[in-house]
Amino acid sequence: MSAAAPTWDPAQYLRHADHRARAFTDLLARVPDLPGDRPRIADLGCGPGNVTALLAGRWPTAHITGYDNSAEMLDKAHAEHEGPTPGGGRLDFAHADVRTWTPEEPYDLIISNATLQWLPGHADLFADWVRGLRPGGTFAFQVPGNFDAPSHRLMRDLAHRHDLTDTLRHDDAVLAPEAYLGKLTDLDCAADVWEATYIHLLTGEDPVLDWVKGTGLRPVLTALADAPDQREAFLHDYRNALREAYPAGPHGTPFPFRRIFAVARKEA
Repeated sequence: MSAAAPTWDPAQYLRHADHRARAFTDLLARVPDLPGDRPRIADLGCGPGNVTALLAGRWPTAHITGYDNSAEMLDKAHAEHEGPTPGGGRLDFAHADVRTWTPEEPYDLIISNATLQWLPGHADLFADWVRGLRPGGTFAFQVPGNFDAPSHRLMRDLAHRHDLTDTLRHDDAVLAPEAYLGKLTDLDCAADVWEATYIHLLTGEDPVLDWVKGTGLRPVLTALADAPDQREAFLHDYRNALREAYPAGPHGTPFPFRRIFAVARKEA
């Protein structure tokens, strides 16, 4: 079965919003001061806009635009976050395919949170984005680095058994941190690249399955939307495998999650 663009569910995604936002706040903390007094900021792959709104807290006067290609996610972002910000800036959202998006005006910051892993060859887009920065501007992103974790290995194994192999990303969906560092320094940026593994303590019934239903499992759920019996068979097998791989403890289910971060500042 061939891959199709996944259908997104903002409510499912936001069920673990606190845990998911941690990486973005850690990325944001390493972004240096921006060159403009009223910065222009692009958030690529903004989703439902909940972390895009955090940018206004750091740069109250900024004009911030979140870009996404999911109508469902953008509807949520428009409804809950769009409009003037308390510091005199503005937050808005627009439809765009990150694979083809190029800056049409100078930006002080281009940032992306857990999006680039969906784009094969995404590092080839860095040059266009860096060119779209003002001198002294920053390009920053974080991506999951857990494609060899049990959650994803088991998902791929089951997808192969259910004739869904082509729906999923593979373990080369992101580059090694060293490769990102090389790509960014080749663009004459001062780059800071690092990785971190978060040990999320998830609660509730089958919480790891609930987590991936909002993100990595979306292509499978989309592919099986019109095949409910096959969908339930897949989820049954995957649920049991995840319970064994991530056993619940007395206070919840520990869920290790590795992420890769990069902050690249263009020469002033």
